[in-house]
Amino acid sequence: QVQLVESGGGLVQPGGSLRLSCAASGSFLSINVMDWYRQAPGKERELVATITSGGSTVYADSVKGRFTISRDNAANTVHLQMNSLKPEDTAVYLCHAYILPTNYWGQGTQVTVSS
Repeated sequence: QVQLVESGGGLVQPGGSLRLSCAASGSFLSINVMDWYRQAPGKERELVATITSGGSTVYADSVKGRFTISRDNAANTVHLQMNSLKPEDTAVYLCHAYILPTNYWGQGTQVTVSS
C-alpha cells in the first residue's frame, strides 16, 4: 500500500508565499510522475504542476512564473513553492503520484489566500 501525506497549507495574504510538501511511503520501487492538483469550491479539479522522475516539469498557465515544483527522489517527496499568491489560488491542493500501474492521491491540504 502507498500513502501520500501533504503538509504546508494554510492562510496567507495576497502576494505571500507558501511551500507545500508531499511525502510518499509504502512499498514501491520508484515513482514515475508526481503532480499537484487543486480543487476550489464549485470548480473542477485542475492540474497545477507535474514533475517526472527525470526532473521534467509542466505548469498550468495560471501559475507559470509563480509556482515551482521540485522533488527529492531519494526521499520520495515532492514540493510546491508558491509565490505571489492570489485569492484565486485558494483551493484544496492534492498530491498525486503515478506508480505503475496505479494512481495514488493524498488527502489534500487547504490553501487560503485572503487579506
